[in-house]
Amino acid sequence: MKKITVLGVTGSIGTQTIDVVTGHPDEFEIVAMSAGHNIKKLEEIMNQLPVPHICVLEQKDYDYLSEKYPDRHFYLGQEGLIQISTLEETEIVLNAIVGFAGLLPTIEAIKAGKDIALANKETLVVAGHIIIPLAKKYGIQLLPVDSEHSAIFQSLNGENPSTIEKILLTASGGPFRTFTKEQLEHVTAADALKHPNWSMGAKITIDSASMMNKGFEMIEAKWLYNVSQHDIEIVVHPQSIVHSMVEFKDGSVKAQLGLPDMRLPIRYALGLPGRLASDCKKMTVADYCNLTFELP
Repeated sequence: MKKITVLGVTGSIGTQTIDVVTGHPDEFEIVAMSAGHNIKKLEEIMNQLPVPHICVLEQKDYDYLSEKYPDRHFYLGQEGLIQISTLEETEIVLNAIVGFAGLLPTIEAIKAGKDIALANKETLVVAGHIIIPLAKKYGIQLLPVDSEHSAIFQSLNGENPSTIEKILLTASGGPFRTFTKEQLEHVTAADALKHPNWSMGAKITIDSASMMNKGFEMIEAKWLYNVSQHDIEIVVHPQSIVHSMVEFKDGSVKAQLGLPDMRLPIRYALGLPGRLASDCKKMTVADYCNLTFELP
């Protein structure tokens, strides 16, 4: 049974990780988790799972929870994130924190020999030059949880990285894909949060609507797969079925396909080296026989 620390358990990736873990009770155990401001959701998860180690952001939440749940161990702030990421029993740290706050816990977890399932884009965007050498030095696995990077990771399984010709990074195009510049002058944040395919947290949904998210993913790809920015091509794929592709020097292209469900890359990252059975909705070719691609 793999023992997991989940950073950012109340967010979109965190709650979908809970779905994966509870769907495979003989495979995984969450031994620690962190939350930001959504204490109501945190308590729901605490009542669902007997997670012993819990980190919160605010002192008032720490005081409240410590008094209400004397049988749990509570931690506070950035120092607390590092403490639960380096627990002796933890094997994998799934980092789903939004923003720069995810960096230091990742660094310390790597130094403690923990594998990292990474959904925190900023870690590689701001510090890929630190994280990649550290991961090699300490011999840990860096497992991408983004759907696009999971697709590339799967497409490269068993391949020699030196044979990569190009990474084809797909983007849905978001809710404004067909809008003119004039139409874009009138869109609202509420409009941007209506992603046509994915159920994600607010920040990444906004970044997807503006395509900023794809810029982040290009930087991640550079570090994860040791390629230059000139070897990465963005391809708009409105159906979000082909999650990304790799073109090799011989002209072959490998792609990973699946329904737009973040539990797929989460399940793959946590389940390695195998694949876990799931009762999730499966893709049928008949339903998706018209897949299209566009230039951004």
